[in-house]
Amino acid sequence: MRRTTTIWSAALVLGLGIALAGCGGRQDVAGTDTGGDVSCEVTTDTRIGIATGNSTGVYFALGNAYAEQLSVATNQKVKGTAAETGASVQNIQQLVGGTYQVAFSLADTAADAVQGKGSFTAPQPIQALARIYTNYTQVVVRKDAGITTVADLRGKSVSTGSPKSGTEVIANRLLQSAGLDPAKDVKAQRLDLQKTVDGMKDGSIDAMFWSGGLPTPGITDLFTTSRDKVAFVDITPLLPEMNKVSPAYEAGSIPAATYALPADAKTIVVPNLLLVKDDLDANVACVLTKALFDRKPQLEQANAAAKEISLDTARETDPVTLHRGADKALADLGAPA
Repeated sequence: MRRTTTIWSAALVLGLGIALAGCGGRQDVAGTDTGGDVSCEVTTDTRIGIATGNSTGVYFALGNAYAEQLSVATNQKVKGTAAETGASVQNIQQLVGGTYQVAFSLADTAADAVQGKGSFTAPQPIQALARIYTNYTQVVVRKDAGITTVADLRGKSVSTGSPKSGTEVIANRLLQSAGLDPAKDVKAQRLDLQKTVDGMKDGSIDAMFWSGGLPTPGITDLFTTSRDKVAFVDITPLLPEMNKVSPAYEAGSIPAATYALPADAKTIVVPNLLLVKDDLDANVACVLTKALFDRKPQLEQANAAAKEISLDTARETDPVTLHRGADKALADLGAPA
């Protein structure tokens, strides 16, 4: 019996090996940086896994478009595959763990990662390809719930976003800035965007937090179907308290035209970064960065948030260090030093 099991196991391993070889497996995942000059050329077939976010968010829309454009920009030498994830915190954890080679992240979460604080118990070995677009904190409430401030969320059913997401980080910080304990003072629902929007529609959720680019497809859906029942909350009075936690937070506003609102909605914004591990092959990092800017028009077609991707701000990633391959790419593209 043992010999039969051994033979079967060996056959299974051999079969899996053949299957993996046939589909590329992990043999052609980008290698590690060996130093030396950066040529910005990738000569071997390379697969890149891209960690994005919820399926109705901007990370997911742009991540899929970016994956497609990587193949186009490199004549199929670099092939990207985007995956739906819980977003920032989870993305960084899985980037470091090797599940993905590129990750979208909020700048405040990325700063926590390199400093080893917040959701991270030690500094994480990550660097940036570029600052990309801005995320807008979108706090939406049901009009019949009697909520006009974050402090009014006490005792309410509130979606704070997917577990281990940048949205959840910001939601908890906003609640704390308003004097609330996220674990005790609200009925926290840790839901992805689609389930959150569904809950807002059916009344099972009183309020929701979302951090995303403009427009976020899920929020567009909510305001299209429930326009008379929902509204944005102005959270800018909490900015001074939020800045005590991180200087990444800034005042901003959601233009009325974004969701056909009666007026602009004041809010708090934070930049997004595109991240890689600090030891990623520098030539791969260079190619990834150049594709981001060379194929920007195609990314804009996937979501208007990509219009904000700019060489003028690409290097603004502190305290996350810019990867040396990205630095080479940005220099070649003429980005300001």
